[in-house]
Amino acid sequence: MTQEKTSEQRTAQSQDGQGATTGRALLDLEVASRFTADLPADPETRNSRREVKGALFSRVSPTPTARPRLVAASAECAELIGLDPAECQTEDFARVFSGNALVPGMDPFAMTYGGHQFGHWAGQLGDGRAINLGEVFGSDGRGWNLQLKGAGPTPYSRTADGLAVLRSSVREFLCSEAMHHLGVPTTRALSLVETGDRVMRDMFYDGNAKLEPGAVVCRVARSFVRFGSFELPASRGDVGLIKSLADHVIRTCYPELLGTTGEGGEIAPDVYLSWFREICTRTATMVAHWTRVGFVHGVMNTDNMSILGETIDYGPYGWLEDYDPNWTPNTTDAGGRRYRFGHQSSVAHWNLTRLASALVPLMDGEIEGLQEAVDAYPKAYADEWGRQLGEKLGLVRFDEGEDAGLAAELFRVLELAETDMTIFFRALGDVTESAEPLHAAYYQPEKVSAEARGALDAWVAAYLERVARDGRSRGARREQMNAANPKYVLRNYLAQVAIDEAEKGSPDGVRELLDVLRRPYDEQPGRERFAEKRPEWARHRPGCSMLSCSS
Repeated sequence: MTQEKTSEQRTAQSQDGQGATTGRALLDLEVASRFTADLPADPETRNSRREVKGALFSRVSPTPTARPRLVAASAECAELIGLDPAECQTEDFARVFSGNALVPGMDPFAMTYGGHQFGHWAGQLGDGRAINLGEVFGSDGRGWNLQLKGAGPTPYSRTADGLAVLRSSVREFLCSEAMHHLGVPTTRALSLVETGDRVMRDMFYDGNAKLEPGAVVCRVARSFVRFGSFELPASRGDVGLIKSLADHVIRTCYPELLGTTGEGGEIAPDVYLSWFREICTRTATMVAHWTRVGFVHGVMNTDNMSILGETIDYGPYGWLEDYDPNWTPNTTDAGGRRYRFGHQSSVAHWNLTRLASALVPLMDGEIEGLQEAVDAYPKAYADEWGRQLGEKLGLVRFDEGEDAGLAAELFRVLELAETDMTIFFRALGDVTESAEPLHAAYYQPEKVSAEARGALDAWVAAYLERVARDGRSRGARREQMNAANPKYVLRNYLAQVAIDEAEKGSPDGVRELLDVLRRPYDEQPGRERFAEKRPEWARHRPGCSMLSCSS
């Protein structure tokens, strides 16, 4: 099983979905927590920074806030968890999802985990500013975990305050939903609530800290377990914790792998191996989708890698504007560029080897299968990326032998001049005879060299010859391409404009941008400004290009 989606499914998924369900009232939600019920808890109840051993979580309460006010909510996400979207506009909703109140059945906790950060083992990390509320069972019977990000300190906050500011929360909320509507595997976001408190932050780590408006995002996922959740107990030799956590994840999120084992039986090593293979496949699919839409995660540490193969933890992310495989949106990564766009698949591969090492104790000495699964990842990624690239190019099927050279030349051409990736691929569906429709993707057309224009003309001629061999109509090709190549993505400058408005007290910019991002593959007349190239004023403005981990 994979999380692969066809272009038709992505198009359907991007529709608004208004009126699909009515859902339940907030206080009628069925809330439980299989995580806290199944797994060992930290026996210490004080909320103090400390090393936690022999446990997978610590119970902790969210910090009450001054004046919670809803900025935006996702109706689709509310429906996903079985909640009536109208409930999002209530005072109770703002109180619960800012950390000021709990729904019966909620059992708040913070997870403990470790991780490799920028390639180096960082030891214990954990939910430093995230508090899990519990698990809600939606209309489809599946459990969805609710997590508040920015709800106050936990035992894993180290020297931080566990809070979040409005600007980073806007980015997290919008990007979670934007990625979903793009068809990219991702965690979701239910709500964005301003707290009424002020939070001290040093955006550039340059000694110029200032007070900013605080906010809380409610994130939603089947599970928030990460690669690092297994790495930490493995680093301590705690095989019991590794097994308990693996069994929980398989039974709650991968039950199809259990077969005749059932929910209560002992899980065999071959099931663990099948599970790891599935994680590798899902991770390859996820990163291929990132490549398809030009997304750069920015902080692919192992503690930011979901065990479900979903995008998690939206910090310093970005979309490629001018096509540059060496670009990273993370100021902390500016020197080494470990997490640059063109390196994301390799980093995911490296991270999977770290997870495999942590899972060795489950294999009963038979570890060859783990290595084979890791070794199979590059091909899984290449096959998936080839399939998605074929969709982007409007091909009936991407043939590695026939089409690899055409693709390689395209990406070489894109680097010859500052070319907007999103606009280029969207315009490619309009090309019939010449490269003229693609010139709109140039940032500085007057500076494009004759060599670059000539190379593009030559590529377009080869491309048109190739698609002609498929024998499809122009309309069919364009329809396929428009379902794979979004017109609207969450450019950092668009997010910053919405943030500016929100910090002045108006949620309208966030809400309108969310609405645009619900239908990224549609034309949306009257909203063309959201599909424009990054303006020159935004080239170097803070928040509009590269971001810090405090952004």
